[in-house]
Amino acid sequence: MARVPLLERLGLHRPELRAWAMYDWANSVFMTTGLLIFPIYLADVASAGTPGAVTTARYGLVTTVSMVLVAVLAPILGAIADYTAMKKKMLAAFALMGILALGGMYFVGRGEWRLAIILFLFANTGVNASLAFYESLLPHIAREDEVDRVSTAGYAMGYLGSGMLMLLNLAWIRQPALFGISSPEMAIRLTFVCSALWWLIFTIPLLRRVPEPPLRLEADERPGLNPVAVGFRRLRETFREIRTYRHTFLFLLAFFIYNDGIGTIIRMATIYGREIGIERNALLTATLLVQFVGIPFSFMFGMLAGRIGAKPSIFVALGVYLVIAVLGYRMTTAREFFVLALLVGTVQGGSQALSRSVFATLVPRHKSSEFFAFFSVFEKFAGIIGPAVFTIMIGATGSSRTAILSIIVFFVVGGALLAFVDVQEGQRAAREAEARAGLREPDASRSTT
Repeated sequence: MARVPLLERLGLHRPELRAWAMYDWANSVFMTTGLLIFPIYLADVASAGTPGAVTTARYGLVTTVSMVLVAVLAPILGAIADYTAMKKKMLAAFALMGILALGGMYFVGRGEWRLAIILFLFANTGVNASLAFYESLLPHIAREDEVDRVSTAGYAMGYLGSGMLMLLNLAWIRQPALFGISSPEMAIRLTFVCSALWWLIFTIPLLRRVPEPPLRLEADERPGLNPVAVGFRRLRETFREIRTYRHTFLFLLAFFIYNDGIGTIIRMATIYGREIGIERNALLTATLLVQFVGIPFSFMFGMLAGRIGAKPSIFVALGVYLVIAVLGYRMTTAREFFVLALLVGTVQGGSQALSRSVFATLVPRHKSSEFFAFFSVFEKFAGIIGPAVFTIMIGATGSSRTAILSIIVFFVVGGALLAFVDVQEGQRAAREAEARAGLREPDASRSTT
């Protein structure tokens, strides 16, 4: 039996696959700097003198508003992108918005929480909108038999890139004088600029090497029509059609629910830890641990999916998240936070990457932006409910701790719905739609060097 090259086992065996994965490397610095370091800066500096629960509630509210914006914009822009063949241009525009807002956080000073919140709104909206177009490229560059590996490789690259940059940023924050920086506060501000530049530079490979999927018009369409009008019409059609793909729609519902729990843990972890008294350096070090643990485990989940299937692999991840939620409720010390960080690192990338790859096989590729826009809507509305629950529970109890237990419900219900998804039947329906449109698999003869 021929030995499979390492890059092929990892899902990085073609230039366009590596360039696609580099956008995970690029934008994932926002997931550490924007979602993990920024909340600490917001609590300690921008909202200095404000009660911790008030700052947490503000952060939860702006997260909710940002996700609503993405959920409203993504479907219509996805339909326009498919009609105009502008997936990459849409990605670049939203990425640039996020990059500028992230870099602008450098100018947030002590007590300037309003400016901080506004910049976070633009940055968070930019990154999440860009991801909808990024993910819609996946079914165009990866074959069905390699999509799990390619998707998990992207997450692993994201962990590696953000982990490397965060290692440098933590050194700045802990020993600012060693790097000629005046204070830890200034060091954090510089991490915003550094992360923005990183995001900008490493977006270029995707824009240069990943081909824009070819334009495919519907039978009643022709070039030159008003793209907004066509976008709204396509949106109505896709909304009707997506319900005819029974298992695709059921998977979206399951993903919507269990991803709510995952997203809540990601977004609220550091600000929750700060509220219960875990000191800044411990939180940042634990966050770094998640990044580096996530690298091998993301690749491992891709390989696990190759052995037992993507759906059973997602169940494994959801089981670990149940344990995380229970331990999070009981957490009181930095040591316990490190244990949780280790557990999160083992499943965070794999669960999300495999969810992305399963959905990529359940949609007709000639409408990938439109269908991935709905994926984005379900993902973003999941991001709305979790932070909203935290905000409501804080108002009701004065503490974030009781909100942790509510996350368990999302994993249980989402997992129960996932059990009814027949992935093979959903894939068959999507491939039949492609056959009617005259689509073919990506060329398997392309170079694997």
